[in-house]
Amino acid sequence: MANVDVTRIAGNIGALNSLNSLQNINNQLAIHQGRLATGKRLNEAADDPSGMLMATTFDVRRQGLTTALKAIGDGKNLMSTMEGGLKKVQDILVKMRNKALEAKGDTIGTNERAAIVDQLKSFRNEIDDIVKQTQWNNTDLLSGTSGSGSTVAKTFLTGPEAGATAGTSQFQFSSGTAIRALQGFQSSTAALDATGLGLSDTNMNITDTSSAGTVATNIENALNVVKEGVAQIGSFTARLTFKEEALTVQQANTEAAYNRIMNANMAEEQVNASKYSILQQTATAMLAQANVAPQFLLSLFR
Repeated sequence: MANVDVTRIAGNIGALNSLNSLQNINNQLAIHQGRLATGKRLNEAADDPSGMLMATTFDVRRQGLTTALKAIGDGKNLMSTMEGGLKKVQDILVKMRNKALEAKGDTIGTNERAAIVDQLKSFRNEIDDIVKQTQWNNTDLLSGTSGSGSTVAKTFLTGPEAGATAGTSQFQFSSGTAIRALQGFQSSTAALDATGLGLSDTNMNITDTSSAGTVATNIENALNVVKEGVAQIGSFTARLTFKEEALTVQQANTEAAYNRIMNANMAEEQVNASKYSILQQTATAMLAQANVAPQFLLSLFR
């Protein structure tokens, strides 16, 4: 700060010093008032260039984590839809197996066996209906194909990075890796409908005890496939849950890091705003005094 020489009135150094102080105080007051108004510590890159860079990086990641968590939630709902349809197929197959076992005994006559075959075919047709109705976003989940294309592969977003991957030989899920859902345990990519499960008319014909046993075996084989499918869906859903829990923790930590850098400490900003508000008033008063200080020289001319 320049020294004040009150004997030289052509340049009012004292007033200039007070004015500079007042301008600095006004600038600081404006900064803290802006932070209080927006809740942000950084309102422009000039406030803290490196901090803004870090905050932007954290912001991108936290939004990516939010997107991934929503996608995992949708994925779990998709798997629940698939599991619900498959469990209903499983229930029907259990009923079919019981009916086939009834036909094995010689207490059942030809007419009764024919009625059982009709009932088995009716149950089988219901399986086909369930498979067709088990859809997600107009895409079949249990049949081989649909109007929107093959359902053999599914893609799940499970992380904020474009190349995030995780999986096993049967289940692979990432932002860009296909998932073989329900097909990994089969030698082919057949649909999980009655035909794909080996329940065609030829495999459902019961005429005697021996053929009833064969049909029961065919149904058991189909039931084993469906049971394994339910188990694999459960395992994959559990993995999605683990991923969801991990990402939830990451999201909270990333949000905390972003909040510490980007957002204002409102209590601290209020204290600073009050301080500079008072300094603004005192600096204005000192500027007024500095402007009238040179007038004492007039007494020399009396």
